[in-house]
Amino acid sequence: MAAHFFTLSIITLSLFVVASSGELESELVADLLTLQSESKSGVIHLDDRTVSKFLTYPRTPRPYSFLIFFDAANFHDKPELRLRELRQEFEIVASSFITNHNSSNTKLFFGDIEFRESQSSFQLFGVNSLPHVRLVGPTAKSLKDDSDVMDQGDFSRLAESMAEFVESRTKLTVGPIHRPPVLSKMQLGLITALLLLCLPLVAKRIFAGETLLHDPKIWLFGAVFVYFFSVSGAMHNIIRKMPMFLVDRNDPNKLVFFYQGSGMQLGAEGFAVGFLYTVVGLLLAVMTHVLVYVKDATAKRLAMLFTLLVSFWAVKKVILLDNWKTGYGIHGFWPSSWN
Repeated sequence: MAAHFFTLSIITLSLFVVASSGELESELVADLLTLQSESKSGVIHLDDRTVSKFLTYPRTPRPYSFLIFFDAANFHDKPELRLRELRQEFEIVASSFITNHNSSNTKLFFGDIEFRESQSSFQLFGVNSLPHVRLVGPTAKSLKDDSDVMDQGDFSRLAESMAEFVESRTKLTVGPIHRPPVLSKMQLGLITALLLLCLPLVAKRIFAGETLLHDPKIWLFGAVFVYFFSVSGAMHNIIRKMPMFLVDRNDPNKLVFFYQGSGMQLGAEGFAVGFLYTVVGLLLAVMTHVLVYVKDATAKRLAMLFTLLVSFWAVKKVILLDNWKTGYGIHGFWPSSWN
């Protein structure tokens, strides 16, 4: 009789613990949904207290995962960290995920932790460098050792990279990224109205041949600009949003315009190489389209010699810079009969 009573007591206690645990998990999820709805982007602002409440205190497995962006407001003015931009991209991922799942998904939440407010949480996660994004899964007991860290090299594609990181570590699908429009509806309406007002005047000047597009000099400068834009890596700078220069970590008063290493190219070094290429291209254009009309043979020879020397110097500078940056060397090969 006593044995049956003891067994019944154990079963009752176990059911009570399970029910209490399930009720606690439901309360946590409800609190997270409330905080998420109060945030404009859906990113929940965490501090030491809420990290303990939602991540440290609950037993594993938790009914949700957490993608956390570690931020430091006093470092937002450092362009090499790109914290402000990455924070905006993180918010885009969060809002896109919530929109794509109709605000009903409770398996993944997005949060951010600010350094000055939550230094203990930074130590708890072992965060010692920024930018830093970390995914805490349902079974993570140690927030430092059991959570997944996003590689800093994956930040190049911004929101898309973060979405791929989530999908690769979980069984969830983020869905399409919804970026805010560049222009609002009011701005588009004003631009359309201005275009309609200017249309008669523009049409009149086009038919009269009095526009800038009828000026050959504009096409010449446009061609040079397109050439410079193509060879200077300007499109790379726009897509990757690369800074023109960095601040030297060893000397904050010193600026770094050329980054040694093949993993990154600053805007200034791309423009420098583009300028050298453009100089060579313009000199070759002068030789083939202008110099042919010069009748003085001596002047032609001097101009050609000057062009060859400057072009050789410019190409040599590009090769030396490439060798310094990547470590790869370019060697010349002479005819075997010259040896």
